[in-house]
Amino acid sequence: MNASPVKVSARQVDFYYGKTKALDDVNLEIRDKQITALIGPSGCGKSTFLRTLNRMNDLITGSRLEGQIWLDGQDIYGKGVDPILLRRKVGMIFQKSNPFPKSIYENVAYGVKVNGYTRKKSELVEIVEKSLQDAALWEEVKDRLHRSALSLSGGQQQRLCIARSLAVKPDVLLMDEPASALDPISTAKIEELILELKKRYTIIIVTHNMQQAARVSDFTAFFYMGRIIEFDVTAKMFTTPAKKETEDYITGRFG
Repeated sequence: MNASPVKVSARQVDFYYGKTKALDDVNLEIRDKQITALIGPSGCGKSTFLRTLNRMNDLITGSRLEGQIWLDGQDIYGKGVDPILLRRKVGMIFQKSNPFPKSIYENVAYGVKVNGYTRKKSELVEIVEKSLQDAALWEEVKDRLHRSALSLSGGQQQRLCIARSLAVKPDVLLMDEPASALDPISTAKIEELILELKKRYTIIIVTHNMQQAARVSDFTAFFYMGRIIEFDVTAKMFTTPAKKETEDYITGRFG
């Protein structure tokens, strides 16, 4: 498992919201085409760290990052890096599905059109179909592509948002509790999809669900009070954690 190359590398990352320090000396290597879970109690820095990886935090006034984050050997906070181009490479799936109030088709086509990936209608149709197939949604929506995306169920909306991210051909997918608002059947579909997508994408997932982390991830980082307490192969961390704080969290003694 360790043979896959490092895709994302965080080095001595501190992050501040104004004067409040949210991340403290975070060092983490994320491997290509593996699933890395970020676990820890609420407010411990998991989602903040996730958003540093595509510079979503840049949109928050008064926030700042110290340290370096590398993607494919490039410092993503270096001079000349365009955050908008970065976010095409590093897609984001949010906790609450956020489809546009447009048709299913237009939701998936949107990023492709905005980024000028194709002007041919036939190519656009192909991209939409392929993205919906890759998000395990095509069979459910192929006969109603021009209906509102808001008519879909919660689980379908979340898979639509995944299709929308896939359409612009990212390298990395960030998922911030993608199934926390869903019922068990929809959650199982999202987890199956995540495992399938791993064949082509590097995936980093924030989850409060220990069973979900154990089921889907290859590696797990345990965050507590802005620091990484432990990082290891998931199977090892969940059976023989090295740190007492990790064991206490995983077994439900706190958090």
